[in-house]
Amino acid sequence: MVSFWNSVYLFVNSVVSFVVIMVFVAFFVLSERKVLGYMQIRKGPNKVGLFGLLQSFADLLKLVVKYKFVFFQNRSWFSWLGVYLLVFVCCGYCLLFSLFYSDVSCDYFLLWFLIITSLTGYSLLSLGWGSYNKFAMISCVRSAFGSISFEACFMCVAVVVALVVGGYCSSFLVDEDWLFLFVCPLVYGFWLVGLLCECNRTPLDYAEAESELVSGLNTEYCNVPFTCLFACEYLIMIVFSWFSSVIFYGGGFVLGFTLFHVLFFIWSRATLPRVRYDFFVDFMWRCVVLVLVLSFFFVL
Repeated sequence: MVSFWNSVYLFVNSVVSFVVIMVFVAFFVLSERKVLGYMQIRKGPNKVGLFGLLQSFADLLKLVVKYKFVFFQNRSWFSWLGVYLLVFVCCGYCLLFSLFYSDVSCDYFLLWFLIITSLTGYSLLSLGWGSYNKFAMISCVRSAFGSISFEACFMCVAVVVALVVGGYCSSFLVDEDWLFLFVCPLVYGFWLVGLLCECNRTPLDYAEAESELVSGLNTEYCNVPFTCLFACEYLIMIVFSWFSSVIFYGGGFVLGFTLFHVLFFIWSRATLPRVRYDFFVDFMWRCVVLVLVLSFFFVL
């Protein structure tokens, strides 16, 4: 009976976490458009609602009511599998988020986070391969390999954090302000670089960076599927902003540095030029992974 009520408690927490994060996604999109506008010396959205606060909800309604004739649905069932898998990944992130702040301790929190992150590559391949579009296919291969490059970095960071903290348990990360940033500052810098690629953000947004890719993965998507892809992308950014604060700062610093990472995503999009794909892959596998492996010996 206890396990049953724990399951119900986790389910309710997960649903509440999903709703809260999705509301935050709506205002994150609005904040990004406004901040980008002021960075480029122009006004962002300010017409819908008070100061444009309802602009994201108006955009959501516009996307949902759009309709595409079945004859022009140039996608297979495999593409729908990719959409469902990406939504499942986001739900898994929300479950871990609720588990982190519940009374239920997770002994392998970091490893479960790594497992869910590893599913992103499969969803990206399904999205592009099932679109029957060569540009989407190129985009999905580049994005999936970039995600694998980040996962290699993620595994090294998880091991280093476990060596410092003493385990993969979530309670070790939330109980105190342990500031892992000052233990391995170089690891934190490399983590932010890989984070931009994992979340498909400029200057490492290889899903749609080049002119020949048109719109990348979502070229053949519209209405509800496109809305799911768009919302999941921003949800993953918010979750990784929170997760980065947890593993590098911890404790009472989480909320403040989560907002810092969110602003980092916006600033990078407005400021940094795009980097060639082969340069990024060469940097990740020759430099980042090597430095992270050497950091094992430093921590030991």
